[in-house]
Amino acid sequence: MDLIEADEMISSPSRDDRETVRDALLANSGWLRDDPQLLADLGLRLDAANIVDFGPVALSRVSAAHQRESSERIRLETMARANYAAQTQTHAAVTDVLQADGLADLALRVDQLARERFGLVMGSLALEGDGTPAGWLTLVEGQSDLLLGDGNTARMGCIPTAAGLFGIHAPQIQSVALTRLALWNPTRAGVMAFGSFDAEAFTPEMGAELVTFLGRIVEHTAQRWPTP
Repeated sequence: MDLIEADEMISSPSRDDRETVRDALLANSGWLRDDPQLLADLGLRLDAANIVDFGPVALSRVSAAHQRESSERIRLETMARANYAAQTQTHAAVTDVLQADGLADLALRVDQLARERFGLVMGSLALEGDGTPAGWLTLVEGQSDLLLGDGNTARMGCIPTAAGLFGIHAPQIQSVALTRLALWNPTRAGVMAFGSFDAEAFTPEMGAELVTFLGRIVEHTAQRWPTP
């Protein structure tokens, strides 16, 4: 092998070149063990058992793995704290709802808890048919299915058809959480709605368990008073 060939092999080694070097090192292991400077240049060291130890390289990999684990742990802890905070606020919201003294006050409390406990723009209650209580919005027959989708209990995300549930805030609402209500007997269909200016506040991928749970509490509370 001449100097030009050797230089080409070093600068851009092919698979065959790498195999040649590997075979040479296996056949002449003393090249590494007996050359401390070469070991240092490669980021390696020889331990007491005469075994080549990937010292700095190994430490770097361990450090990187530790950082990944720390980042994942921080992400999980942040998510757990957020979930705990949401559940805590939901439990407090249940207390707020149960303290309502009438249907109009119930609608007011849903709006207040949306703003004060969840940092949202607005919360509203809507009911299909005639005789809507004060503070509630009126929906036409079948509108609940149009908003939620036939048979769906809840719906999250950007839902332009729900804009009418948010009054003067409608043009700025970017995402909503809707849950179906079934009130009194015979049943009257309705919707509880929460709206946010943040497009990421509610997305279709999110679980709707908490908003659905609040909907059941609203249904239970509304049963105290007769059908309007």
